Amino acid sequence: MTTQMPVFRLLLAISAGLILTGLPAPSRAQNIVVMVNGDPITDFDIEQRSKLDTLTTQKTPSREQVINELIDDKVKLKEGKKYGVDPTISDVNQSYEGMAQRMRISPDQLTKSLEVKGVRPETLKSRMKSEMVWTSLVRGRFKEKLMVGERDVAQAVGDKLQIEGTEYKMQPIVLIVPRGSSPAFVETRHKEAETYRSRVGSCEEANSLFRSTPNATIRDSVTKTSAELPEALRKVLDDIPVGHLTAPEVTKAGIEMVVLCSRKPTMIDTPKKREVRDKMYQEKYEKTQKAYLDDLRKAAMIEYRNR
Repeated sequence: MTTQMPVFRLLLAISAGLILTGLPAPSRAQNIVVMVNGDPITDFDIEQRSKLDTLTTQKTPSREQVINELIDDKVKLKEGKKYGVDPTISDVNQSYEGMAQRMRISPDQLTKSLEVKGVRPETLKSRMKSEMVWTSLVRGRFKEKLMVGERDVAQAVGDKLQIEGTEYKMQPIVLIVPRGSSPAFVETRHKEAETYRSRVGSCEEANSLFRSTPNATIRDSVTKTSAELPEALRKVLDDIPVGHLTAPEVTKAGIEMVVLCSRKPTMIDTPKKREVRDKMYQEKYEKTQKAYLDDLRKAAMIEYRNR
């Protein structure tokens, strides 16, 4: 049994495949090949899916592979209806339009490009719908099973890559200096900033002060770890007391400072940890969805007529 390519992975494959030479026009044969829970799969369905698979993978699938894919789709859609997961035509069309947008073409252009290759847009939409249903089902029904614990990630990464860092919560402050201001005016504002530094001892005080100060702005708080900040800025933030302002700097916006709201130790979420976490989740997802689909196929009524 083949595993279908998720909808979001179809995008690049279709983009590449649409530049191929055209395929012959489809046969309209409606000979029923398989019945799945009373729902027919015809020769035409098989021809269409085969052309779509060829377009997206650059390989011609066997007839058996295509039949299995279509059986999977029928099984997934029936299971979705059982749990109330049944995307509307509008939902599917929106996903189709989103795919076209990411390919930087209009939905009509995507439709015409598919039709040139002998693929009806409904064939792609049908595949998209089954994957929308399946992703929602697997993630919804097995949410807890798919969770990746931080302890598992830490163990997989190894102690050497478990880096303890610091988490900083800050609020940027700007004393506005209009463009073209004289050096004397800039110096005056710089002295004002130094005065404000001596008056602020907490984030609350900074908010109260700068929200009522003319020509000054205090922005929303941001939280960063030491892994996300340059060394020079980390040193500045490590050297000042919590609640105080950094030294004023002249920028294009004006005189800028940062009030340090909190500083606490944390385990840094390094790129390596994120990579390991994503990989572990994907492995769990693939194993879970395969077992789920196998069980559904075993319980399905599948009647082969003309293969």
